[in-house]
Amino acid sequence: MRRFFFGLRSSPPVIAPDGDQSAPATCPRCGADLKDRPRYLAYRVCDDCNAHLAISARKRLHALLDEDSFRETNRQLYSTDPLRFADSTPYAERLEEQQRQTGESDALITGTGAIHGRKVVVAVLDFAFMGGSMGVVVGEKLVRAVEQSIETRRPLLTIVASGGARMQEGMLSLFQMAKTAAAIQRLHAAGIPYISVLTHPTTGGVFASFANLGDLIVAEPGALIGFAGPRVVEQFLGRPLPPGSHSAEFLLAHGLIDAIVSRPDLRDYVGQFLEVLEPRGKRERPAGQPPTARPDPPEDAWETIVKARAPDRPTSLDYIDRLCDRFVELRGDRQSGDDPAIVAGLGVIGGHPVAVIGMERGHGEESEHRRLGRPMPEGFRKAQRVMRLGARLGLPVVTLIDTPGAYPGIEAEERGLAREIARSMALMSDLPTPTISIVIGEGGSGGALALAVADRLLMQEGAVFSVIAPEGAAAILYRDASRAPELAAKLRITAVDLKEMGLIDEVRGDPRAGGWGGRRSGQRCRVGEDVAPPLAHHVDAAEAQAPARITVCAAATGRPGVHRDAATEARARASRRVTERFSIVQRRGIARGIAADARASAR
Repeated sequence: MRRFFFGLRSSPPVIAPDGDQSAPATCPRCGADLKDRPRYLAYRVCDDCNAHLAISARKRLHALLDEDSFRETNRQLYSTDPLRFADSTPYAERLEEQQRQTGESDALITGTGAIHGRKVVVAVLDFAFMGGSMGVVVGEKLVRAVEQSIETRRPLLTIVASGGARMQEGMLSLFQMAKTAAAIQRLHAAGIPYISVLTHPTTGGVFASFANLGDLIVAEPGALIGFAGPRVVEQFLGRPLPPGSHSAEFLLAHGLIDAIVSRPDLRDYVGQFLEVLEPRGKRERPAGQPPTARPDPPEDAWETIVKARAPDRPTSLDYIDRLCDRFVELRGDRQSGDDPAIVAGLGVIGGHPVAVIGMERGHGEESEHRRLGRPMPEGFRKAQRVMRLGARLGLPVVTLIDTPGAYPGIEAEERGLAREIARSMALMSDLPTPTISIVIGEGGSGGALALAVADRLLMQEGAVFSVIAPEGAAAILYRDASRAPELAAKLRITAVDLKEMGLIDEVRGDPRAGGWGGRRSGQRCRVGEDVAPPLAHHVDAAEAQAPARITVCAAATGRPGVHRDAATEARARASRRVTERFSIVQRRGIARGIAADARASAR
């Protein structure tokens, strides 16, 4: 039997004033005069130092949602003081005082609304009500918001400012962590997008439950964020913490959130994320083969390698800029860091919402920061995260391959480099959604293959894909790296070579044929023009050829969600298909080797 530790009121408290009269006249950080400042009045943000000051939940909703779109839900829920708790003041009296001061029945406001016309379910914690702490009512309202999101197929958006679990409700409040986390897990299983916004402060049980499970997690600048508050940590350690810990910036640097977004920019940022996932209407399925580009006559293998490594060759970000109508970057592996050698996010290519993952070499000075596209373990974990998100939301996954190989440093070994390469290949082999990989530059060994185990594998004609760099092979076989050009042809690493061996599906034209002026040069170039048509074709063809892989369930975004039974079978089929691809190639290679030996013997 389910027991309820909250009650219902037929007439909820009257909404109190927003608190403008008690707002500070000057900025507490820089001392600037805040009177009559439009940005401060609308968002509670200082124009001079960008300090994000306290703001009520209702003012947040007013700034974020379309005008007159908000419809509140479950406002009648209130706490019944289940423990009959009292300290200096009985908890029941404290609740009544908080309700009078804020005009809210409890700390969480839930409802529905729209952002740039796109409907969402929202849940916002108000720190003014007992520090935004989570008790029975907050947990119940959050779960009901999740259930409404699943029922209506609308994305869920939460905005958090909280000190954690509500002590006055004891273990009942602690159990709300598990209750809300389980609800978000059901939301994920249903294929509904979840956006979590962390504000100042976000700590304790709220941070360690639903707030940390977003598909997209963003934070306000300077927000204090952490499981245990700084004072608690310092008391436990017996020493002061380093500057900057427990901040939004600290979390971004350690790969735990996707972005830091200023409060005035949040509406447009979330709106762009929702727009990327929006359906583009019914598309006609392609017939026959995709448009093809006739490759130029093959160049010398070593010359191809040199051109593939050219510093002015277009990188993954160049392709993303050209191919994607819209793109929202997702950062971090949610464990330890964000690898700049891997760029990942959600975008729209040719009208198709897709998950995009690219190995990024960078141009000029940024190449050193990106390690020339050599991924670390956290980069592969970020890629895995975006693959899983794409599968859960029913989005095709597109990967762009351009790396000399995985980063070979000791720190990469310490963080499990080989394991993450293996996990990436295993995950990609059975994703229940179409996958397409394009080698746009250098494909170096296992680090490149980790993101190339796809339904369709394409190569630019000026790209290469090798088991080992020719320099490395020459050093091993001849103890002389200068003989690399000699080995390049023997390794058969060009697009034409790999197409003949059946390792890739298609060779595409090289972007250099149309000129390349760089991402910021403003010069018109052909980057992506040879890739976009077959890319759109392959996405549609993959969906048409494997309809059971993705079961349409009219998701919030209109994109298909993946039911578990269908997904299980789809993963099995995808894994078998990958095994067959490489088995066929192996058999072809053996047959060619036997034939070559026979011809040599005859001569």
